[in-house]
Amino acid sequence: MAISIETIQKDIYINGQWRPAGDGSRFDVVDPANENVLASVADATVEDAVAAVDAAHAAGPAWAASSPRERAEVLRRAFELMMENKEALARMITLESGKALPEARGEVAYAAEFLRWFSEEAVRILGEVSMAPSGNNRIIVIRQPIGVAVFVTPWNFPAAMATRKIGPALAAGCTVVLKPAKETPLTALAMAEIFELAGVPPGVVNVVPTTRSRKSVHVMLQDKRVRKFSFTGSTETGRVLLTQAAENIVKCSMELGGNAPFIVFADADMDVALAAAMVAKMRNGGESCTAANRFYVEKPIADEFARRFADLMSEVKIGHGLDDGIQLGPMVNASTRDKVAAIVDDALADGATLLTGGRALEGKGYYYAPTVLSNVVKGARILKQEIFGPVAPIATFEGEDEAVALANDTEFGLVSFVHTRDLAKALRVAERIESGMVGINRGVVSDPAAPFGGWKQSGVGREGAHDGLLEYLESKYIAATW
Repeated sequence: MAISIETIQKDIYINGQWRPAGDGSRFDVVDPANENVLASVADATVEDAVAAVDAAHAAGPAWAASSPRERAEVLRRAFELMMENKEALARMITLESGKALPEARGEVAYAAEFLRWFSEEAVRILGEVSMAPSGNNRIIVIRQPIGVAVFVTPWNFPAAMATRKIGPALAAGCTVVLKPAKETPLTALAMAEIFELAGVPPGVVNVVPTTRSRKSVHVMLQDKRVRKFSFTGSTETGRVLLTQAAENIVKCSMELGGNAPFIVFADADMDVALAAAMVAKMRNGGESCTAANRFYVEKPIADEFARRFADLMSEVKIGHGLDDGIQLGPMVNASTRDKVAAIVDDALADGATLLTGGRALEGKGYYYAPTVLSNVVKGARILKQEIFGPVAPIATFEGEDEAVALANDTEFGLVSFVHTRDLAKALRVAERIESGMVGINRGVVSDPAAPFGGWKQSGVGREGAHDGLLEYLESKYIAATW
């Protein structure tokens, strides 16, 4: 199998067949590094979305009845196909999302691992048998696939966000409809080809790229055959979709916005903290819900940390992600770049000090320079919102209690980072912080074998680990006497 933008199908994938949009419309996919058109993709209509649900519903009974081993082997073959095509997929991700090629390679490996992990989980769908306390009957609990699942994935991790949802769904015996982001549909279409080659039966996986997302998703959520919905994106959009899903009581997994604090205590290993800060801030150019969004550094070391962090950020090599040595590509589009610029300008007007960056780059492409701001006042607007770009605002704190209070001063609670040589303090702070994930003395926490998800308005449910499989299973209690 040879994967490239030139060779992959660019139509809608429904019931194992490639077809044009119902009205024949298409939309362009643009390389954000130079604004060139990469490809034209079929623009699914609302009727196409319904047809995808039709196909998933029709394929559901047979797939649910298939053996766990059969589903496991299909997922394992999909993993192997991804790894065989790792470089080609990485180049595709770079071209349509803008991320640097080394980042894209890392994403492909991460995305494929979800398929391997859930191929192993597929054979571990366990039930329970126990005696009722009264002694009158046995309590039998079995777990069955929830049914048709609809997925809406973002542009920042077009492969990983797809496999993180499709993997557990297929393992559980569910059929799916994937609506990828309009900025990055090509990776999703390539994944459809991979699943087909891996032996996924027609109708089990359906992919409907569209620019008419709002109407298409709403119609699918109104369809009583849809029993599961998973969305990764902004909290604002998540609130709207949860409201729509409530009308039919659709079970939801929502991975929403973040505002990750990165806490550095005075006793931290400065070199380790700086290396982790670069990873936590600059993974995917800061365009990640798990990116460190606000840096809180204990006062005695704040000036040194800010200076050294700015030096590292100023050395980041910027350019087209396919070029050698590039560490930072463009923002995904002009509006994202302009939003980042406005956030920085607002922080400077609030009195922050610019140590490096602070500007959009001239010429073609949606580039923004890596930026470090120090002397950010507590309560500044930049500390309250998700930046989603290569910008690091630094504020100071005094003592453990203030660090925790600052970390928790947000409606979000996805991930947090804590740096200290004192393990007892690190664990104490980790338990007090209101977030679903905490990284101690490291800059990345994501792992397919770990439960990924947030507290508060950062989401509902978990992805990855065995928890991710349970999101696609319903528990059935059977009372039996013998």
